[in-house]
Amino acid sequence: MQTKAVNLVKRYLMLCMGLAVMAFGVAFSIKAGLGTSPISSLPYVLSRLIPFTVGTTTIMLHVTLILLQILLLRKRYELIQLMQLPVALVFGSLTDFAVWALDGVSAGSYLEQWLLCAVGILLVGIGVSMEVTANVVTLAGEGMVLAVCKVFPVKFGNAKIGFDVTLVVIASVLSLVFLHTLEGVREGTVAAAILVGMTARQVNKPMKRLADRLFA
Repeated sequence: MQTKAVNLVKRYLMLCMGLAVMAFGVAFSIKAGLGTSPISSLPYVLSRLIPFTVGTTTIMLHVTLILLQILLLRKRYELIQLMQLPVALVFGSLTDFAVWALDGVSAGSYLEQWLLCAVGILLVGIGVSMEVTANVVTLAGEGMVLAVCKVFPVKFGNAKIGFDVTLVVIASVLSLVFLHTLEGVREGTVAAAILVGMTARQVNKPMKRLADRLFA
């Protein structure tokens, strides 16, 4: 019993570390100025429209996604998934901290922008791998995709693509209508959509070996 409790604590610690790594990945993407990852595109655009930080708008999006999961699943909604709420609060707070910590970082050329973007993609991919390896609770974005798959006959991969595209389209429309320019969605967004998953899959193997030792 004690071993299970210790393992659970270790798993949540790994999740928190993964959230921190992802938060810095998001911050690097913002600093790159080439567009953020699909899941962060809408919070970023919202932070430009309303007087809230990108971390706060990230929390707002996650809370909305949690509510949508409840509406979709109703009696099938598992109460343990409410753990997505504190995870969202931690992730949003860490994102604001990461943006603050990188305040002095800037790109002086297009190449430097891509270097910062690459670092962001790498960190988000590593963070996603740590989240998956921790295997305790998903972020609200993944939770929403899983909820859709439970209600509708859609494969996870297709639902994930549809979810990402929806966020990017909403972010693009809001940006064009209210900012009169396209912000938060650029070539870096496309690169993140393709490479984050690939990075996470590559990191999963060594991360699993680490987990076998930590959670044995």
